[in-house]
Amino acid sequence: MVPFLRILGIETSCDETAAAVVERDAEGHANVLSDVVLSQLDEHSAYGGVVPEIAARAHVEALDELIEEALKRAKVSLADVDAIAATSGPGLIGGLLVGLMTGKAIAKAAGKPLYAVNHLEGHALTARLTDGLSFPYLVLLVSGGHTQLILVRGVGQYQRWGTTIDDALGEAFDKTAKLLGLPYPGGPAVERMARDGNAGRFDFPRPLVGETRLDFSFSGLKTAVRQTAQEIAPLSDQDVSDICASFQRAISRTLKDRIGRGLQRFKTEFPVIGEKPALVVAGGVAANLELRGTLQALCDKNGFRFIAPPLSLCTDNAVMIAWAGLERMAIGIAPDPLDVQPRSRWPLDSKAETLIGFGKRGAKA
Repeated sequence: MVPFLRILGIETSCDETAAAVVERDAEGHANVLSDVVLSQLDEHSAYGGVVPEIAARAHVEALDELIEEALKRAKVSLADVDAIAATSGPGLIGGLLVGLMTGKAIAKAAGKPLYAVNHLEGHALTARLTDGLSFPYLVLLVSGGHTQLILVRGVGQYQRWGTTIDDALGEAFDKTAKLLGLPYPGGPAVERMARDGNAGRFDFPRPLVGETRLDFSFSGLKTAVRQTAQEIAPLSDQDVSDICASFQRAISRTLKDRIGRGLQRFKTEFPVIGEKPALVVAGGVAANLELRGTLQALCDKNGFRFIAPPLSLCTDNAVMIAWAGLERMAIGIAPDPLDVQPRSRWPLDSKAETLIGFGKRGAKA
């Protein structure tokens, strides 16, 4: 039987500094003892996006205190944890260095094993923490930097079925918001404006719809938005709302086609899995209510469970990093050496073809 385990998690891959203490009992159930996140939104909003140098410096200034606060809220000391888990990639290299080096120092000083965790694996395994989900299942990862459809066979066993061939979905939202003069972060701003818009006013393209491949493309959609905005400038508030609503509808229709084909493939490859199959959505874009509604309806139609973890566990957080470390410990995966290096690109599926959104440096990366 797997023993009771407790891990301190650290997350610094982008613009949130986070620390958490999470437990896993012998039956595999999770208990989140603490979850501390410090957002850097104010530091970056004036620039319309994350500035890597500012993010790294903010991590340096905040991380030690956040770790202390996480331990305090959990009512434990370093002596009471079994291991340290720190994000090692993918992400902004400066932030990764801060978090991983801090994790190494704590592990060395406290005599604890270190788990260098893939940030994407944290997202991929979160539904097992929140819903006790069994393998296999599908994950749609939609964030500022990634758009991927991933088959999760087991801990450390991932197959990328689809990825973006250009912009990530979150990036498309942010760039659309910026060209329309909306504040950062762009996703929530576009969603707010879309509520008062006419989604049928503009017929924006739905890239790759109808193709057998399960990849995504949002660059052409983003270009169409820019061209439309230029053609009808100067824009009224209603124009902006209509563009946002039409943009969201195009994305919803695109996801309906892309993910629908993925669900059919899953049912073909896993006709009997012992329980209702599941699609998990993770990443900051998962907060968008229209996209959630589209995916929920799609899952209902195809006989899938739709699982969207709480927003606090969809965006960057240390709970998922701690949980990924616990999952690896529980099946006997060895900890990482203290000379492990951070990786700005780190694909979950190392065998997949190199593409934008893959998490691995390539000719276009």
